[in-house]
Amino acid sequence: MKKRTLQQASIVVGLLLGGHSLADTLAQQDQAFLEQAAQNGHAELSAGRLALTKARNPQVQAFAQRMIEDHTRIGEELVALATARNYKPPTEPSMLQKGKEMVIGGMADETFDRRYVHQMGVEAHQDTIRLFEKAASEARDPEVKAFAAKHLPHLRQHLEVARELKVKVEPTTPPPRR
Repeated sequence: MKKRTLQQASIVVGLLLGGHSLADTLAQQDQAFLEQAAQNGHAELSAGRLALTKARNPQVQAFAQRMIEDHTRIGEELVALATARNYKPPTEPSMLQKGKEMVIGGMADETFDRRYVHQMGVEAHQDTIRLFEKAASEARDPEVKAFAAKHLPHLRQHLEVARELKVKVEPTTPPPRR
């Protein structure tokens, strides 16, 4: 008797989910990955647009433009994947990411360039790579796992370019006085 009631309840839940089977829903960890990945991408886009207007160094501006282009493509693919899984990802950065952008947005000249490259180029990509590595190995949905694995090489390349750029925008320290 209980088995029949559970079967009926499963059918009702399935109908309440818009006719989609329970298999169409994402595991919580996969949703968490898509949410964080979407927020990270939106933070890259927002900070990149800011850098296009505030950065003094042409190499920093070129890096920002590349981040906008690359993260736009990744974001579009993420939205398509999430939508196919009946999940609506965030459409903006997290509050913490917005706060960090406000801080660097208040900086001027080369200080902005250095902080943008360090924060959005190096630190943000290190965090995003860890996020994508975990999803590439632990995601339950095979397409989520494939998405994460597919974009890891691009993210690692972004990090390498950011590290090279960071060396270029860091101030040189004067020789010690004798």
